[in-house]
Amino acid sequence: MNHLILLFSLFSAPAFADKESQKTNQNFSSNNASHKRLKRDWIWNQMHIKEEIDTPLPHHVGKITSSVRNNNAKYIIEGEYANTIFKVEETSGDVYAFERLDREKKAEYELTALIIDRRNNQSLEPPSKFIIKVYDINDNVPVFVQKVFNGSVPEMSPVGTSVTKVTAVDADDPTVTGHATVTYQVIKGDEYFTVDDSGVISTTRADLDRENQSTYEIIVKAKDAPGSSGDSSTATVIITLTDINDNFPVFKHPSFHFKVPENISVGGEVGRVKVEDVDEPQHRNTKYSFVRGDYRDTFEIVANPFTNEGIIRPKKPLDFEKVAEYRFDIEATDPTVDLRYFKSGGSRSISTVTIEVTDVDEPPVFTKLPYEFKVRENDPEIRTLGSVWAHDPDAAKRKIRFIRRRASPNGDYIRVSDTGIIQLPKPLDREFSSSYNITVAAQEILEDGRLSDRESHAQVHVIVTDENDNAPELVYPEEPRVCENAAPGKVIIRISATDKDEISPRGFFKYSLATEDSNFSLVENYDNTANITVKYGQFNRELAKIHYLPVIISDNGDPELSSTNTLVISVCKCNDKGNFTFCEERAEQVGVSIQALVAIFICIFTIIAFFAVITLLILLRKRHKKDLSGLGRNVAEIHEQLVTYDEEGGGEMDTTSYDVSVLNSVRKNGIKLEAVPSPYAQVQKPPGNITSGAGEMEMMIEVKKDEADNDRDLLPYDTLHIYGYEGAESTAESLSSLESGSSDSDIDYDFLNDWGPRFKMLAELYGSEPSEDFVY
Repeated sequence: MNHLILLFSLFSAPAFADKESQKTNQNFSSNNASHKRLKRDWIWNQMHIKEEIDTPLPHHVGKITSSVRNNNAKYIIEGEYANTIFKVEETSGDVYAFERLDREKKAEYELTALIIDRRNNQSLEPPSKFIIKVYDINDNVPVFVQKVFNGSVPEMSPVGTSVTKVTAVDADDPTVTGHATVTYQVIKGDEYFTVDDSGVISTTRADLDRENQSTYEIIVKAKDAPGSSGDSSTATVIITLTDINDNFPVFKHPSFHFKVPENISVGGEVGRVKVEDVDEPQHRNTKYSFVRGDYRDTFEIVANPFTNEGIIRPKKPLDFEKVAEYRFDIEATDPTVDLRYFKSGGSRSISTVTIEVTDVDEPPVFTKLPYEFKVRENDPEIRTLGSVWAHDPDAAKRKIRFIRRRASPNGDYIRVSDTGIIQLPKPLDREFSSSYNITVAAQEILEDGRLSDRESHAQVHVIVTDENDNAPELVYPEEPRVCENAAPGKVIIRISATDKDEISPRGFFKYSLATEDSNFSLVENYDNTANITVKYGQFNRELAKIHYLPVIISDNGDPELSSTNTLVISVCKCNDKGNFTFCEERAEQVGVSIQALVAIFICIFTIIAFFAVITLLILLRKRHKKDLSGLGRNVAEIHEQLVTYDEEGGGEMDTTSYDVSVLNSVRKNGIKLEAVPSPYAQVQKPPGNITSGAGEMEMMIEVKKDEADNDRDLLPYDTLHIYGYEGAESTAESLSSLESGSSDSDIDYDFLNDWGPRFKMLAELYGSEPSEDFVY
């Protein structure tokens, strides 16, 4: 590789460069004269140029040259900025800048130098890179990184407390002394703050009070070259004083006045006192206290954490009739104030509070709450337990009426009179309920006699003390059974007892057998239980498969009560191990309560009474006979009986279908005919007609009208149009019982029973009187 020889020259002395060139040429000439072969090398000056040269363009940068001696040699440069910013003179190798350079934009440029033969553009030497460096001049002002800076510091901070830091940057070369050195100075607000060479701003006073001034705006200047009067730049710094708790609250008014009704609830709001605290909300912790006044036990003042107000609340009920006005002094303080920064000379904040109580119509007030009475159960002599009492707290002093509102258990067990006397309508049973509770309401009686709609309530609790009025009862968990070959002393069952009364603290239940004449014995366990055991052993199932053992249980009450309970013990077959193998099943005893028996008897009595009434009505109906003129039976019955026949004939003028002369002859002679089928077809019509007078129809109509007018049980229509009157043209006499019943004929019509089924109805009509009457 070719060796490069660098020759230094001064940019400000181009003549020196020419002299150096001549010297070089002389050296090369002397070398040629000595006939020594030299290696061809690039020869040029290391190039430097100042920025922002104010002489006319182009500016000479330097010179590149080579040891090649060729009249056809040509210098060229290559690179990013070749032939634009920088150009080379092709024969001499001088490099020129055709633009003013700015080091802050680009501090150095890298180019490539070449020497070629202009005839064929062949390289005479390998290319070589070189650098053009731009020398810095102090041509840039320090610039702040931002136009506005923000900082904060607690108020009342000591001198020298750091606030914030500002920064300015100089674009000049920092390696050149004085070119990039930045200094700071507060030019506005220097009486409160200062800044050091590193840009840190700090306080110069210890009395910066946020309540007087919360923000400060200062201006800081930045310049380079200390001691020089070069250019500079400025920036604005906004400093905020943060709050500390250094102020006590102050009442907004020297006194407060409130009105409140006397029925305000305990803990309700009477009013609010307001204070002013110049500190920020997070540093407002006002506490209120009583200074003068005897009502600390009546009111309390609680600070609202959001509004810092003092809320006055009553701690007990107010009474207008007792105290109509309250007056006291209160103080507002803040226990969290930092006393190091407390401003001395401040007065205590005290305000006077006046509370005026207004009168309202209050409900009655009971003198004693709650009320409790004790009474013995089943005591018939006790009818009054005591009384409740309430009074009107207002100045009117109205009379009070008492009313029972609720009861537990529900029922008419306890009564309350209008004057508040607690009464018992009947003795109480502790076993039904050991306590009775009622709610008594008290209402004022207004001047017009009406009851006020405002009422108060009191609870009345009645405790029923126990009397020993219930005998103990037997309790056993399972049906007792015993093996027929059980040994003496074998425990059959363990029994216990319960008592509806309170258990006596004096001892346990006592057990005994009603008779000793059995194969069983009773052993007391002295823990309120007893064992039933086998006395002799060996039961005989052939004689008795079930034994009834009466057990007597008594308590230790006063008086002592006892009961006899029957144990039903089954004798069973058992295997060798004593396990039951066979026992007769007993019919379960079904118990019926007294209430159920009473209900059953009432139902039975009701049914019996119902049937008795029905029977009486039937008998009365039978005794009420319908006495028609000359009729033995009802016309409607006869009509219905006759209508059941399908063969009615053709009417009064039809004398061919039925010949009734035979009936008349038989009736007159008393002859009984033999039952022959269809006798109607064999009878011929006799000569002659039986006439009937016109008065017969009139008589019948009058009779029926009279009957309809006097009989209330008759259906509401005239029976004439359901009764068929045959008229006077028929050869047969009337078959109606109206005429036959009224006649004095003694003919026996029983022979009609022998004429067959077709004459059955006639036989019934004209035969003997039936056992019951028909009604219509």
